[in-house]
Formats: sequence, structure tokens, C-alpha cells
Amino acid sequence: MLELNHFYNMDCMDGMKRFPEKYFELAIVDPPYFDGPNKRGYYGKKINTLNIRRVDYPKIQSWDLPTEKYFEELVRVSKNQIVWGCNYFHHQFGPGRIVWDKCNGESSFSDCEIAYCSLHDSVRLFRYMWNGMMQGKSISEGWIQQGNKQKNEVRIHPCQKPIALYDWILTTYAKPGWKILDTHVGSASSLISCFNNGFDYVGFEIDPVIYQLASDRVETMMAQQSFFRRNAF
Repeated sequence: MLELNHFYNMDCMDGMKRFPEKYFELAIVDPPYFDGPNKRGYYGKKINTLNIRRVDYPKIQSWDLPTEKYFEELVRVSKNQIVWGCNYFHHQFGPGRIVWDKCNGESSFSDCEIAYCSLHDSVRLFRYMWNGMMQGKSISEGWIQQGNKQKNEVRIHPCQKPIALYDWILTTYAKPGWKILDTHVGSASSLISCFNNGFDYVGFEIDPVIYQLASDRVETMMAQQSFFRRNAF
């Protein structure tokens, strides 16, 4: 069995086989469901109206869409699941949903993202601004733009989600002592949130370039949090 609190550069299908049934209390996953950003090599229009070039992201080499075997294995190793992009998959999910309102105003991107949640049968809403340099102020005031852009998260992945989103998920759904699984780590926002909130985790990322970028981000963020904790008193 693989170790907890580790981030592995490997295929999640191979990784999940290393764990017994229902080992993780919660899997929070964001599998790839379209390859537009990867084909373009960037997210959004290449040149915006101000003639400013958008940030280029590294080409992601592995955009294999999850198969039914992936979902079967995910359910085997986890007691509960939150699956982003559930509306794009043919898998039969239960009724529970989380809607993330990105508060993106006039943006051409999607107004929200949808996740399946096995922990309830209802629909829950989380509002947090996430549109380029326009990012939310806090979990409690996510629809208000962060005034100091120096506090914005740096994007390293075309489908990056904010740490605040995972903070909200963990504080809303996870219980102390739960082990968290992320099969498609991407930017590692989930792992940083697990660390910040005191949850054990295991993460997988198959792409070596993204894995290295995400590993560097995790190390930097964890070092910052450890510094603040040591100097809190």
C-alpha cells in the first residue's frame, strides 16, 4: 500500500489498486472532461482586447477521459465521492450536486461548474469569484473581488480550481480523521487545502510536467503555512 500524505507521479488506476476497499473516507476528484485548453496550449483567447498575451500553460500530455472502470475503482476505494464535471460523463451518478458559482460576470467562460456529491441528495451552492485576475475575497465573501491582487493564487494549470473551493468542501463535508483521495491532482489546490485543514491525503498526477509544477507549488505553500504557524505566537 502507498503512503499517506504523498503526491505520486503515476496513473491513478495503478495507484488505486494499491489500496483496500473503502480505505478513503472521501474522494474529491476533477477528471478531465474536455481537451480545449490542452489543444490550444493556453486558457482563454490568445490575445485579449488590450492586445495582452494570456499566460501559456504547459502542454498536458495525458487527457484520457475516465472510463467506467475508473468510476468503479473510485467507488471501491472510497466511501464517499465528490466528482467535478459530472454533467459531462455518461456514468450514472446519484442525485446529490454541488454548484460552484464562479461569479464571472460577463466572461465567455462557464458561469458555474457542477459536481456530484454522494453525501447528500440535494443541491448545494458555493459562490466564489474565479475569472483571471478577478478572484474571490474569502470563503464567506466569495462573490466580492479580492482587492489586493498580490494575494491572488498563481495559475499553473488550465483547469485550476481555487484552494478556497476545497477549503469549503472539507469544512462542509469532511470529518476529523478522514483520509482524502484526489486522482487527478492538477494544480494541487486540493492537497494544499488538505494540509491547511489537517487532513491526510493521497494524490495522483500522471503528467510529469504538471506533477513537477504542482509539487513545487505544494512545497512552497506548505513551507509558508509552517512558517506562519511557528510565528503565530
